Amino acid sequence: MFKFFKLLGRFVFPYKKYVVLNVFFHFISTIFTLFSFASIIPILQILFGMKSQNTEYIEWAWSDSISHLVMAFKNNAFYFIEQIINNIGAGWALAFLSIFLIFMTFLKTSTSFLGSYFMIPIRTGVLRDLRNQIYNKAVSLPLSFFSDEHKGDIMSRMTGDVNEVEVSIMSSLDMIFKNPIMIIIYLTTMFAMSWQLTIFVLIILPLSGFLIGQIGKSLKRKSTLGQAQTGEMLSQIEETLGGLRIIKAFNAEEKVRKRFSKLNEKIRVTFNRINRRHALAHPVSEFLGTVVIAIVLMYGGSLILNNSSSISAPSFIYYLVIFYSIINPAKDLTKASYSIQKGLASLERIDKILDAKDTIPNPVNPIPVKSFEHKIEYKNVSFRYSDRWVLNDVNLTVEKGKTIAFVGQSGSGKSTLVDLLPRFYDVQKGEILIDGVNVKEMSLHDLRALMGNVNQEAILFNDTFFNNIAFGVDDVQKEDVIAAAKIANAHDFISSTRAGYQTTIGDRGNKLSGGQRQRLSIARAILKNPPILILDEATSALDTESEKLVQEALEKLMENRTTLIVAHRLSTIKRADEICVLHEGRIVERGRHDELIALNGFYKRLCDMQSF
Repeated sequence: MFKFFKLLGRFVFPYKKYVVLNVFFHFISTIFTLFSFASIIPILQILFGMKSQNTEYIEWAWSDSISHLVMAFKNNAFYFIEQIINNIGAGWALAFLSIFLIFMTFLKTSTSFLGSYFMIPIRTGVLRDLRNQIYNKAVSLPLSFFSDEHKGDIMSRMTGDVNEVEVSIMSSLDMIFKNPIMIIIYLTTMFAMSWQLTIFVLIILPLSGFLIGQIGKSLKRKSTLGQAQTGEMLSQIEETLGGLRIIKAFNAEEKVRKRFSKLNEKIRVTFNRINRRHALAHPVSEFLGTVVIAIVLMYGGSLILNNSSSISAPSFIYYLVIFYSIINPAKDLTKASYSIQKGLASLERIDKILDAKDTIPNPVNPIPVKSFEHKIEYKNVSFRYSDRWVLNDVNLTVEKGKTIAFVGQSGSGKSTLVDLLPRFYDVQKGEILIDGVNVKEMSLHDLRALMGNVNQEAILFNDTFFNNIAFGVDDVQKEDVIAAAKIANAHDFISSTRAGYQTTIGDRGNKLSGGQRQRLSIARAILKNPPILILDEATSALDTESEKLVQEALEKLMENRTTLIVAHRLSTIKRADEICVLHEGRIVERGRHDELIALNGFYKRLCDMQSF
């Protein structure tokens, strides 16, 4: 339960006003409940024809002690009822008590509603805050976090686990705030009526609570497993939908069906166990509650029959009514405990995201950098993802306005080298400088504002052409977007669509061809107008005609910019100011195209292979 109260401290504190109102109205509701139940005693006395005790009126004042006030109130209530019976008859007294019961019940239910009314903003607000925190944390985490996690599992935590917290924990908040108040007030009243009976009750109640607690612990363990398996299922679904073309091409439909069916069956078995334990909560608590009531009835009855207690038979019935009223809050607390244990398993999975360490933090006092004036320097840069070094002692200087290309076989470290510049990852050894300032000493916003990216896979959003081109740029005019699209050779195909720039392009741009998607991402980079441009294999996935259009757009984009190009197609980098050949994480050759051909080394071999 420590994690539950930690959750309350983290999220409920901003809503303390509603918590106070909730507690206040539930407190008043419980007091009204006691008053309504108190009418049972004189009603029973009237119905069973018990004789009047000729009660005397007791004078009282607010300065009196609490015990005297309680005694005076109880005594004078009986005094007025006796006066009604003596003056106008038992029938009218019974009618008066019935009206009193109705009125008290109305006040009780009204205040109980107000208590729940003020709980609703807490539930909905906490869930909103939790979703915002998870999303904001996911957006701020470095790319390395997501390379170590299944995308489907992360989606499961951000959706399924948050829903589980809503169902299991948030739905229990009202019980947590309301029921302890009711139990405390009822127990206090029971102690005032008969301390012997109440101590006896407090001895036998923990025995039933222990059994319920053991079931709850078992439920939490199974819930954790169930949520993990659900995340694995989402990963399989995402992989299947993303790789459907390959699945069909290799006739692997039956294989993926069997894999999914096997996991689905495991999930079914796990949730069978979870839901059976959850379903056990109500019968167990109801049975144990009945057992306790029966034991209390036997013990209290024996006290009355043996004249061992000052409590009368009508008062004992009132005592039993109050005690039975504790059963429902106790049962609700039991059910809440089950739900909370189930929800805490989901909360632990959510906390894996919320507590994830940001390995690429912003500096506390960043050096302000608003422009790029001179050069980029890689000094003795080394980097590894796990145990294997991907880059080893790389030294490189990129002067402003120059175009530098990186070539080499797959896995040689080309993409990693350019990913280190915007700090998608941080170097383990060495440093990267922009105009003499270490990139780790610049704010991430200022650093990345200097750069524009065009990747091999054009990453687009299920939005309009206009919003995709204007993505990340504030206060954009339509004329600027159109101008960027024209430079990127994208204006013609955008204008030919039904709604032009307001046409939605589909999920990840699936309504467009590969060349169109790439030209759209180039238009986005053109509109940002960055001084530094990173092209990561921007044309490698295109056909010849699309490549020509995209290459023309890239050449316009590269004008008067410092450009770092990662390329597999060597024909696209012949005019680069310098070509760096990487092999096993090191720059083994560098120079212009003709110079590297003359060396007859790695670069010449790569060119010959592509020519062949």
